[in-house]
Amino acid sequence: MASVSIRDVVKSYAALEVLHGVSVDIDDGEFLVLVGPSGCGKSTLLRMIAGLEEISAGTVSIGDTVVNDVAPKDRNIAMVFQNYALYPHMTVAENMSFSLRLAKVAKPDIRAKVERAAAVLGLEKLLDRYPGQLSGGQRQRAAMGRAIVRDPEVFLFDEPLSNLDAKLRVQMRTEIKALHQRLGTTTIYVTHDQVEAMTMADRIVVMRDGIVEQVGAPLELYDFPDNLFVASFIGSPAMNFIEGRIEQTGAGQVFRSARGAALPLDPSQKFPDGLESVYGVRPEHLSIAHGDAGVSADIGVVEPTGSETQVTMDVEGDVLVGVFRERIGSASGPVLRIMPDTGKVHLFDKGTGQRVAGAGRR
Repeated sequence: MASVSIRDVVKSYAALEVLHGVSVDIDDGEFLVLVGPSGCGKSTLLRMIAGLEEISAGTVSIGDTVVNDVAPKDRNIAMVFQNYALYPHMTVAENMSFSLRLAKVAKPDIRAKVERAAAVLGLEKLLDRYPGQLSGGQRQRAAMGRAIVRDPEVFLFDEPLSNLDAKLRVQMRTEIKALHQRLGTTTIYVTHDQVEAMTMADRIVVMRDGIVEQVGAPLELYDFPDNLFVASFIGSPAMNFIEGRIEQTGAGQVFRSARGAALPLDPSQKFPDGLESVYGVRPEHLSIAHGDAGVSADIGVVEPTGSETQVTMDVEGDVLVGVFRERIGSASGPVLRIMPDTGKVHLFDKGTGQRVAGAGRR
C-alpha cells in the first residue's frame, strides 16, 4: 500500500487547459472518490495517476516516488475500467492470471493468488467459465480479481458500475466497499454518481471544470458545502434554493425572497442586513407546520415512496421539494404550511456563490 500525492497538476491539449493546478493528498489505505459532472476532468486525472495520460505540469507521487516519467507497468497500480475488458476466449481464471503469466510468475504462486482473489470475490465456482457465461456483476468481479492478483499499492476505478442496472449497482458498490475494508489498499474511485460517492468514500473530491471545489468526508460535504455548486451537486433530492436578501424586522431577521415570501433564519445567528443571497434548505429539513407557523405552500406533485412522501410545492412562485415522513394525499388539501429547520438552513452569497459564515451551524 502507499499514499498518493497530487501537486499542482495541469493537463493541457495544445492551447486547451482542462486541469488547472489540482492538488490532493490521498492517505495510505484511504478510499478517495473523485466526483463531478461529465467533462470536469476526474477521469483525466485518474488516467494521469495511472500513467495513461502525460502530465503537462505538476507532479504525481506514489509513496515517496515521483512517477511523472515512470511507465504505467512500473507504477505498481491496478486499474478497473467501466468496460470489463475481459478476453472472451479465456476463462475467468485465465483472465485473472494473465498479467502474472506475462511476468513469468511461478505457476504455484499464480494458482495461490488466483484462488485467494476468487475467495475474496466469491468467484470460486466460476473460475472455469468464460466471460460470455457470466452476468454483468460477475464480469465486473472478474475484472476486479484480475487487479487484485497483482497485489498493487493503489487501486484505480474508473466508473466501474456505469454499465450495470440499478439493483446490481447497489450490490456492487457494497461489495467494492467491503473489498476495500478487507484489503486496506489505497483506492481512488471515479464516478459522476454522487450517491455512489457518498456511500463508498472515506473522503470525496468534488470537481468542476478542471478545478477542485471542495474536499472532505461525505457528511462534511453534505452538511457544510462550501459553495452553491457543491450544495447543489451533493444530495438527492437536491437542495432547494431561493434568491432574495436578508431583512430586519421587528421580530428579528428574516430572509425575504425575490417574490416576497418571508422565510425564517436561525435566531442565534446574525447576518449582514440587506445581503443579496441564496437561501438553501434540503428537502428533509422541511417539516409540516401547524396553525400560522411557517410559510404557505401550494401542493403540486405528491410522490409517495412508502416510508416517505416527496412533495413538490410552490412558495410564492418559488418551487421547493420536501421529503416528509407523513403520508400526504388528496385529503391533505391543496395547501401545506411548511417550516424549515433554521439551524440547518444555508445562506450563499449571491455574487460569489460562497456559503456565508455562520449559516448551517458552522
